[in-house]
Amino acid sequence: MKAKVLFLILFALTMALHFGVKAQSDQIDFSGYVRNYTGVLTSSPNDFSIVQNTFNLNIEKRTDKTGFKVNPFLYHYFDQKLELGLREAYVDLYFKNFDLRVGRQQIIWGKAEGVFITDVVSPKDLREFLLPDFDEIRTGITAFKLNYYLGNSSIEAVWSPSFSPTQMPEEGSIWAPKMDFPVNPVFDYSNSEVKASLENSELFVRYSSMGSKIDFELVGGTFFYDDPALNITRQMDPSTMQLSGLIVKPQYNRVNMAGGSFSKVMGGFVLRAEGAFYNGRYFQTSDPLVIGSIIKKDNLHYMAGLDYTLSGVKLSAQFIQEYILDYETGIANEEFENTMTFLAKKDYFREKLWVELFAYVGLNNGDALVRPKVSYAFADGFDMQAGANLFFGNEGRFGQYDKNDMLYLKLKYSF
Repeated sequence: MKAKVLFLILFALTMALHFGVKAQSDQIDFSGYVRNYTGVLTSSPNDFSIVQNTFNLNIEKRTDKTGFKVNPFLYHYFDQKLELGLREAYVDLYFKNFDLRVGRQQIIWGKAEGVFITDVVSPKDLREFLLPDFDEIRTGITAFKLNYYLGNSSIEAVWSPSFSPTQMPEEGSIWAPKMDFPVNPVFDYSNSEVKASLENSELFVRYSSMGSKIDFELVGGTFFYDDPALNITRQMDPSTMQLSGLIVKPQYNRVNMAGGSFSKVMGGFVLRAEGAFYNGRYFQTSDPLVIGSIIKKDNLHYMAGLDYTLSGVKLSAQFIQEYILDYETGIANEEFENTMTFLAKKDYFREKLWVELFAYVGLNNGDALVRPKVSYAFADGFDMQAGANLFFGNEGRFGQYDKNDMLYLKLKYSF
């Protein structure tokens, strides 16, 4: 009820603002979309995996020296649950050689598609795994962002006074990661809060250059890793000295990162690459009852990709690898974790119909997520999309969701 009241107030104020300023200025832009998203599991009893109605609104204005954007959204689910959110709400100040953006904002870095390597500024919403559009997976952060321009190059500095973690699936969700515990654990979230303080603030820096032959970025940052490490302690029955319980304490830890990315056109091909070195990440152990629950290690995460268009079909492939340095036996992750992605996409009828196939393939466990879809522009502003999310394998990042195969339909009106 609270979300509904807040949204109705926001909508009323928005409409009043729109009609109030329209006679004086045409510079305030209103855009957005209304969408229905319905998905059903293919396995019996064919439960609905999602029934979601969405209202997304963008309010923007730009002048020579200032600007702002506000992007509220509302999700309504089949169980009558309402979720009101604010993806972005910032102001811009424009100067001769630099711009300043202050407020809640989404920030996108890197060249990889469907993978987060140096794209670490905006945290993720993984409540539905990797299935939503990436502009919905990335959540906004409150930050001060400075862009300084040097010809075809720029320096970007982002300072965030508060930490925002990854949004994980709720307990009982079909997207909750599978965790094998010998007994049912008790979760203690007392260590999961990162208080907003100067000491806990985050800093990111990027240098980017766009040339006729190559585009590249150099990035670095010191920040709290968005995904929690699970610190596990065991409880023993004093009379039998047998395991009686587990206490799981999610915690967030600071890491340092340095990396970069580039893209280069070579004939009819586009070569992309991206890599990052993480200092001080925590990894889970395979048997926390014997060797502890988390181990601190450095790791590398990198990607090489190739794009090509053949007979109107856009083709793309990426090889992604994560490497844990100074590896020790007992870490739950493998020393090298290898993944590939594939994309094939083609339009018909002058871009009215799009056919696309995107796939993640986990090479270590032989698992995969295959995502075919068809999009059709039925009328001006009205799009229909039908697709499937198909999981293969019995274990691994994608195989753990083998029973979550689903078909879905999206109907979207943009204005």
